[in-house]
Amino acid sequence: MLRVWIISLIFSICVVTGSSKPTRKGFDLGNATIPIKDIKDGGPRKDGIPAIDNPSFLSIAEVDYLKAEDQVMSVTHDGISRAYPIRILDHHEIVNDKIGDLAFAVTYCPLCGSGMVFNRKIKGEETTFRVSGLLYQSDVLLYDRATESLWSQLATKSVAGPRVDELLDWIPCEFMTWSSWKSRYEDGEVLSNKNGHRRNYDNTLYRGYETSDRVYFPVPLYREELGIKTKVIGIVIDEQASAYDLASLISGRQYTDNIGDRKLQVSYDRESQIKRFISN
Repeated sequence: MLRVWIISLIFSICVVTGSSKPTRKGFDLGNATIPIKDIKDGGPRKDGIPAIDNPSFLSIAEVDYLKAEDQVMSVTHDGISRAYPIRILDHHEIVNDKIGDLAFAVTYCPLCGSGMVFNRKIKGEETTFRVSGLLYQSDVLLYDRATESLWSQLATKSVAGPRVDELLDWIPCEFMTWSSWKSRYEDGEVLSNKNGHRRNYDNTLYRGYETSDRVYFPVPLYREELGIKTKVIGIVIDEQASAYDLASLISGRQYTDNIGDRKLQVSYDRESQIKRFISN
């Protein structure tokens, strides 16, 4: 089983048993598998950050709100490629979408720069995901509308509620600049900035946060050789993980490494912001 994620900032994930208050923002934490004291109130109420449930899309020619250097997440299924601009995800964090028979949720946490895509069918039941307003180690906790279980984005599993310990089906996605995406996917579709929510997507909600040394919600430090906001390529193969500091990678150069018995080649293009890996 090969699983790969690309995350922007290093934050440790620790899942242990803990208990304290039974509820937070209306969510039942009685069976939480993470310490309740470490589940933080992010500020917005439940659904205060509104997920996009009925996304509409534009052709590349119709898009007039993106700059060449803007980042997008990209999902491809059944020959259809869609771009989800980070400037929109900053405001919504979740887009519940569907391509053909694949129902999926595009999720993004602005506080740790992690973007991941998950199948919205859980044990055959299709659901939608929303933003709980809670955080664990500065990462968004999602909840599913069907059972209101809490899910850790980075741990890819439920950490409280009826579906506790169930895993999410992780779907591949890409990160790159808008300029690079539209040159690669000329017939692609782009998330519209007209989606039923009154938001100014020209406004950068987290301006300066990525480059500052400050974090809104402190996280435990388990590694000292890299800064807490160091951008990395994170790769997980057969439950073994490695991280590669983007600042140390020479643009366009390929690096060879081993994870377990798998040989890995990693590269990063600084201009397009495309990260690539090949596993043998």
